[in-house]
Parts: sequence; C-alpha cells; structure tokens
Amino acid sequence: MKINVEFDDKSYALDVPPALLTEAAEFFDKMDADMDCGWQMSRWWVPDPDPLQRCQIAADKLLTAMQNNHTEAALLMCAYILKQKPATKRISINTDGEIQGNEVHDD
Repeated sequence: MKINVEFDDKSYALDVPPALLTEAAEFFDKMDADMDCGWQMSRWWVPDPDPLQRCQIAADKLLTAMQNNHTEAALLMCAYILKQKPATKRISINTDGEIQGNEVHDD
C-alpha cells in the first residue's frame, strides 16, 4: 500500500507491505495500551486519544523515524495509521511542534 508522507515541503512515497498490518498486531496493541493511559500532545494532555489523535501521535513518531532514517519504524507508523484509518493515502506532518497539525488524508 502506497502512502505519501509530506513534511518540510517534500513528499516521500512509502510502500507499506499489507502483511505488516497483521504481523505487527502485538506492537500496535502495545501502542494502543500506552495511549490508553493518555498522551501529551504538544502543550495539551489528552486523557483518552481518539482514533484521529492516535494517528496524529503516530505521524509524530513517523516524522522522527524518517528524520533518523529508520525505515522499519517509519513503515510501522504508517501501518499503524492504516490500521486506524484504512483509507489513508497521504499523511501531512506539521514540523512546528504541534502534533494536532498532523493530518491524514484519504485522497
């Protein structure tokens, strides 16, 4: 599954293997369990992130993975986003420190 990741006026095409969505289920369950305890989203504490907020959190982790050339971690974060929002085609990541500015698009 192809996903375009956009940040800093650049676009990167990532190809997420469909099998990763099931193979990483245990990892995704751990991410969800961590987020179930609440999450600091920039300046705000979110006690129970909803599916969109979980995608925004994963997009923030995706940015870090891509900036550090951690391809496997980047693909895992894309797969997590696809698990939450299967129609996702594009992820726009806000690089000014506001996680709430991260967007997932199905176009």
